[in-house]
Amino acid sequence: MRLNILLGLVILVVSQASIADEAINTTETDEISVEKLLCPDADIWGKKMITGICWSCLFPVRLLGMTLYDMDNEIPDGASEESFCVCNEAGDTPKLGMTAGAWMPARLIEVVRKPYCSPSLGGISFNNGVRLWGGHKEVEGDGSDKTFYNYHYWAYPLFMILDLFTQSFCNAGGFRNMDLMYMSELDPTWNIDELAFFTNPEAIVFANPLAVAACTVDCAVTTAYQPLKSLWWCAGCWGNLYPFVGNIASDGSPPRDSSLLSARVLAALHRRGLAHKTYGDDAMCGGTIYPMIPKQQYKLSMVFPIAEAKAEKEKAEKKDANGNTVMGANGQAEMIDKVIPGENCCHYIGESTFKWGEWRNIPGIGEDFVYLIWRYTDCCLIYSE
Repeated sequence: MRLNILLGLVILVVSQASIADEAINTTETDEISVEKLLCPDADIWGKKMITGICWSCLFPVRLLGMTLYDMDNEIPDGASEESFCVCNEAGDTPKLGMTAGAWMPARLIEVVRKPYCSPSLGGISFNNGVRLWGGHKEVEGDGSDKTFYNYHYWAYPLFMILDLFTQSFCNAGGFRNMDLMYMSELDPTWNIDELAFFTNPEAIVFANPLAVAACTVDCAVTTAYQPLKSLWWCAGCWGNLYPFVGNIASDGSPPRDSSLLSARVLAALHRRGLAHKTYGDDAMCGGTIYPMIPKQQYKLSMVFPIAEAKAEKEKAEKKDANGNTVMGANGQAEMIDKVIPGENCCHYIGESTFKWGEWRNIPGIGEDFVYLIWRYTDCCLIYSE
């Protein structure tokens, strides 16, 4: 009897993995191994570098203080409205440039159950230690379910990696390739709440019903428009940004839990002086260190397990280098899949998961998450030889 039940569960998991793979373009594989269940491949360096990116998130674009293309007027309060700017590079004399502003893909945050697991690097593990395992922990009867995840914070200046946009003043932090910047397994404040309190004692100010209730206002405003700058301790519908730890009271929503932890990562790095404010007149020449998270500066787009980018496929005729239609052996035009990028596939910190992704997790093969972090960036475009 037990053997039949076990075989049934195995068949169910494998069949769900096969269906998910075909339907939502997760990592293509012929078989599911235990290692891939515990540490999946997010296919960041495969086709998802193109099809899994929310390219429409780049907009609106501003140049010389004027908005060239504005989809939803999603520009942070306090963004630069100047036309010209002055910056100096590497000790040179100041040079005159023109202002530009856009949403730029800058960082990756992977939220994982298995410590040292990296879906962004193909599902490899840096270490096979058994400490700091995470995931959803159910406590029956009292409603006190808990969730803990590890995280890895990567520099991911995608436009520079693809050689699409290489102005140095538009890349706060100076990273030009994918680099590991921070990992929770080496930070004891991430899993020890008491230790985190001593590094961020202001958390006690927001541990009261009034501060928590204020986050409901942030939830409504963020979902309808954009985050409130005044409620900087709130993560909208996701909960409270404080304390900066990986332990949270869970409501059984993996997208919400992983999003809240991603927002806490950004808030903690700002608090430690390891993240930049990238918009405004004072950030025009490479960003400024900012101790409190500027929530309106950030948008997130899920890349794994179910990409938030609404890329769709349609059949199109295959063309050669000269633009002529390629004919098949049957005398008819060969057809290929053409990917059409979608719109509205990134979201603000705190935006309700019911609006963008409550369904974006897959039991077993999709319980780890990778988010692409977009920053609104004001910068000075200077001509250089």
